Amino acid sequence: MKINCRRMTETRRADAQALLNAFLREDDHYLETSSIYGDEGLPALKRALGLFLRRSDLGFVWLAYAGREPAAVCVVSYAISTSIGGLVAKLDDVYVAPPLHGRGVGTQMMKSLIKELKRKRVRRIDTSVHNGNDVAANYYRKNGFMMLNEERLTLVL
Repeated sequence: MKINCRRMTETRRADAQALLNAFLREDDHYLETSSIYGDEGLPALKRALGLFLRRSDLGFVWLAYAGREPAAVCVVSYAISTSIGGLVAKLDDVYVAPPLHGRGVGTQMMKSLIKELKRKRVRRIDTSVHNGNDVAANYYRKNGFMMLNEERLTLVL
């Protein structure tokens, strides 16, 4: 299956919104902690997508298409790491449309994202996996990620 990946633009905003909204409303692991995250639903998602379009210096939304159909999405935010003295990416909300699970779409999306981040001189990609989400943990390991034995914490202001 041929997968094409690209950054979200204004013309592709609706595709990103549909995929991310599906993730935020349907993923059991996310839903378990969504209230702790301060989830404000679709209005918050729309604001976030607008911020990514206006502030590309802070990050971007990466989309994968199977032909012309939106197939997968992830969110990348930039940070500066004091340990490596350079730019790192924080990866969130990785989602593949259910009909395409197990068909290599997520792997192809990740490979193209890694290539894009290397081009931007990003030195590391950080992400997290919900405890008990073995499918996601295996996906990340398959794509070269290593577990850090850390627990992610949050404080909503």
